[in-house]
Amino acid sequence: MIIKKIIFMGAIGCGKTTLCQALRGEEIKYDKTQAVSFYPEMIDTPGEFILHRSYYSALTVTAADAQVIGLVQSVSEQEQVFSPSFGAIFPKEIIGIITKTDLAKDQSAIDHVAAQLKAAGASKIFQVSIVKGQGIEELSEHLEGK
Repeated sequence: MIIKKIIFMGAIGCGKTTLCQALRGEEIKYDKTQAVSFYPEMIDTPGEFILHRSYYSALTVTAADAQVIGLVQSVSEQEQVFSPSFGAIFPKEIIGIITKTDLAKDQSAIDHVAAQLKAAGASKIFQVSIVKGQGIEELSEHLEGK
């Protein structure tokens, strides 16, 4: 059971919806998020919201209902997704979630994304692979306050 409500923000295809499915114990299936999806314990946002600055105001308004900001970036996205200090616009706990870690060529690829998420404002970094079943329990425990 998740206690702190989290909003997931990230580029298209980074794994936000899959992360929601895994945390909720649902069957993992591809589902392109077309609009903001609200759940009792999480908010899933479309990737377009991060890719187009004109949607940042929608993110800030939507984030008002969450206690934790989850900046999600796939290890295969080596370019900078979040601008430095992006998280400063949210007066909340900000965590970074590196997804698809099973696709990393080596540890340096994971470290590179972690550094980008920290520069964006993440105070803690979680490494997740849905394929290998890694990292979901640690993320869930963090949101439960354990």
